[in-house]
Amino acid sequence: MKNLVIVESPSKSKTIEKYLGDDFQVVSSKGHIRDLATTGKGGLGIDIENNFTPTYKISSDKRAVVKELKALAKKSDHVYLASDPDREGEAIAWHLAQVLELDMENDNRIIFNEITKKAVLEAFQHPRTIDQDLVKSQEARRMLDRIIGFKLSKLLQSKIKSKSAGRVQSVALRLIVERENEIRRFKSEEYWTLHANVKKDNKAFSAQLIKIDGKKAKLKTQEETDAIIARLNEFHVASIEKKIRKKEAKMPFITSTLQQEASTKLGYGAKKTMQIAQKLYEGIALGGHTEGLISYMRTDSTRLSQVFVNDAFAYIESEFGKEYKGKARQKNDEHAQDAHEAIRPTNIHNTPEKVKQYLTNEQYRLYKLIYARAVASLMAASKSNVVNAIIRSDNCDFSANGSMLAFDGYLKMYGDYESTKDEMLPELIENELLKQVELEGKQHFTEPPLRYSEARLIKELEEKGIGRPSTYAIIIDTLQARGYVSLERQSEGSKTKVFVPSEQGELTDEKLQEFFSSIINVTYTADMEGHLDEIAAGDRNNIEEVRTFYEKFEPLLDEAYEKMEKKELERTGEACPDCGAELVYRNGRFGRFISCINFPSCRFTKSEEEEANASDEVCPKCGGKMVSKKGRYGAFLACSNYPDCKYIKSTKQKEEPKPTGELCPDCGHELVERKSRFGTTFVGCSNYPKCRYIKKTPKAAKADEADTKQEKKKAATKKKTTRKVVKKAADSEDNA
Repeated sequence: MKNLVIVESPSKSKTIEKYLGDDFQVVSSKGHIRDLATTGKGGLGIDIENNFTPTYKISSDKRAVVKELKALAKKSDHVYLASDPDREGEAIAWHLAQVLELDMENDNRIIFNEITKKAVLEAFQHPRTIDQDLVKSQEARRMLDRIIGFKLSKLLQSKIKSKSAGRVQSVALRLIVERENEIRRFKSEEYWTLHANVKKDNKAFSAQLIKIDGKKAKLKTQEETDAIIARLNEFHVASIEKKIRKKEAKMPFITSTLQQEASTKLGYGAKKTMQIAQKLYEGIALGGHTEGLISYMRTDSTRLSQVFVNDAFAYIESEFGKEYKGKARQKNDEHAQDAHEAIRPTNIHNTPEKVKQYLTNEQYRLYKLIYARAVASLMAASKSNVVNAIIRSDNCDFSANGSMLAFDGYLKMYGDYESTKDEMLPELIENELLKQVELEGKQHFTEPPLRYSEARLIKELEEKGIGRPSTYAIIIDTLQARGYVSLERQSEGSKTKVFVPSEQGELTDEKLQEFFSSIINVTYTADMEGHLDEIAAGDRNNIEEVRTFYEKFEPLLDEAYEKMEKKELERTGEACPDCGAELVYRNGRFGRFISCINFPSCRFTKSEEEEANASDEVCPKCGGKMVSKKGRYGAFLACSNYPDCKYIKSTKQKEEPKPTGELCPDCGHELVERKSRFGTTFVGCSNYPKCRYIKKTPKAAKADEADTKQEKKKAATKKKTTRKVVKKAADSEDNA
């Protein structure tokens, strides 16, 4: 009889089982085993009239898993629930305890923040009961998402043919559409800057006009700029300020900042980043053993464990010296739950170069970034010698700045991801006259606000307290999957991709704002996240939270059903070949297509591409429309009734053979130049196919000559070999 340990992911189970030894069997639930049922009023799986009681159902794809877990639980002395250390993980543990009929009073919940032998064994020394407040928080979140998701999605599908809506997803869409509207409303304005390009001691530097007669310089036109240039004559150094500027390292990664930095520095999307991080957390085979390389990657806290801090300080001192040691800092956002520490390496001695041989290139790049950020956060600030000089002429002040890195500090570790540029000024003396000065006016135009990249959108969601860092990748993925937004390059040649709302995305947002602006907005959604945190802390009732929302939401929904205009399907102007009704455009999971308006009673469909490629020709076999298609040998026309009718017609213009003036050596007919089906040119007999003579090119003739020589050589070698074999055989007979 063994102790049974249930984790979420199969890839963790083998690693943890090795740590725990023979008395433990570690298996996986493969994520959630139950979800809200789709029964009851509106298919919500929530009994609204009976105090919002949820009904749960084992997911169809988890029935076999549950059956196996039940059998194992019955044979085991103890069952431990070691799902992930977050709100969702706590809910998974609760569902498992209910389905396996475990005692909720037992200390069977195991929490570890990293998958290392030390952390896992330590966790089993301190089991606890399932945190019911965390479970209630997750349950409230799930019920709210189900109510909004089911009811709003059904409304949008029936009215405007949009696929779905969501509590956080719709607010993220609102931000993207809002930014697009700002860009459309933006009117560019002209402005100018004035620069003094100075030379001294063979060194050149530039100073920019910052003040005119003691006021901030604002130049709107070339005329204003030229007027300032006309009044300036002698330039002198009005003041020099020298100081040391310190720059502290950034905090260690939380989920959102990891996604942002991986996007800007490595070019990884949020979803990809989380997939790679998950593998680094769950465990990598390092030669003879397996261990997780990073701590839990779903966190909103910048706190680091004291054990890691001590190990990192020792490492920094030995590798770089005492002067590179910094101090442990913590700076959490007001919305942070601080349930887990920041993302960091589990072992300071597992340097990126040491484990590189065991990692894929993507894993290595992300691990190196996480390692560098965590260690750099505990290193000393960098120091630069900074000089600011004010150059003055006729009461107009120009500012020039120079800097030189004096001490690299944390950049010793994080220099690959943060660059510094030394720009020193020549030696200047107060009140000295500058003799070589050229003035240059530069025209500029104000730029519209930037569209959201993945990194910028994640930062905005985090700052506004919308959703949780662990959900950002899912939100971004869903918006694209629903066809509401697309990720497109910012400009030609740019590597950065930005979110552009589709026509359907803008329509969805417009209708949601028309009827649900009081709940689909930044403030309401952020407040709801705060309420969920209060439920998790035991300070708010989960059922009351759901009830309050429902009572606000239901009247808005009723009004929308009554007043929201139904979007008519776009007609193609054609009749359905099966029933004669109109054909219309629809949106499917693979994009736009054409179908009969009488769907589902008539199931005729065709692709939009087919419609776009339709020709004026009619199939001579069945009378169907001919459509243009592309094959391996180029374009051709095919019957639209394929596969019932397989008629095809080439659209290639046949080139006439060109006479060469030579005669065929085989039959005496004229030789002509033709094109092969592969597009290459050759010379052959005009009497083809009766005569199949093809003239060899000089290159081919040489190749043939070489082949002939090779064949002769092979034949001669074979002859010699045969003679030797015959001679050996004869010798053998003589010996016998």
